[in-house]
Amino acid sequence: MGRYCDLHTHSHYSDGTLSPAQIIAEAERLSLSAVALTDHNTVAGLPEFLAAARNTAVQAVPGVEISTNYKEKELHILGLFLKPETFGEVTDLLDGFNRKKEESNRLLIRNLNKAGYTLDYADICRSHREGTVNRAVIASALLERGYVSNINEAFRVLLSKKSGYYFPPERLSALEAIAFLRNIHAVPVLAHSFLNLKTEEELRIFLKQAVPCGLAAMETMYSAYSAETTETARRIAREFGLAESGGSDFHGQTKPHISLGTGKGGLAVPADFTNYLKNTI
Repeated sequence: MGRYCDLHTHSHYSDGTLSPAQIIAEAERLSLSAVALTDHNTVAGLPEFLAAARNTAVQAVPGVEISTNYKEKELHILGLFLKPETFGEVTDLLDGFNRKKEESNRLLIRNLNKAGYTLDYADICRSHREGTVNRAVIASALLERGYVSNINEAFRVLLSKKSGYYFPPERLSALEAIAFLRNIHAVPVLAHSFLNLKTEEELRIFLKQAVPCGLAAMETMYSAYSAETTETARRIAREFGLAESGGSDFHGQTKPHISLGTGKGGLAVPADFTNYLKNTI
């Protein structure tokens, strides 16, 4: 499988279950040419990730996945090929927004408690000590306690804005995140384009604003995409002169149906994507 890579993964430093070193080991076992660690709103796992890749055949791509706001939608922007000397800048930028996320988490738990769901936020934090707590972690806690039958149900019934329990935190704007990543000589990538921007028209409207801000690429290959969606994404990327990226969005046991490298079984991101992306810097 050396002709393939995976440029979107998560470790236990955010809401995954494997350590950065374990992700490298699994990528090596699968003979992936490269793997990116893109934890949600944190770069805390990147030193371990880079150290683990030394003396292996796997190219470690240091990254981050930033939760941003665009027209009241949550968009995720990946920053790939982060330079170690910029890790502090990224942390400084995200710290304030992570504090607001913490406030949002605590309010969500209080609202769920009032509705009869007995979750203890301190317990959730203790069980996820190395990572940042987000709704996926809270969804796992609801599943463990038998309140829902699966993670999707937790989001649909209890953790969406429509539920009345969850109030999104203030986030960095998508365009600001893209400009920031360009300014520190990273590669800004629109993650899973069609998960939040549901139509081609919505995506095109966003790209007309994002490309001038420095957006370099978009994920055209993703675990949840059909062959038709992938082809549409690739066509739009070409239309806007964007490089292509792709990844599984691997989380380990948090998303057990998604495997590193192959996603739901049919993902095959060409190894060449890695060099094409790096050349956009």
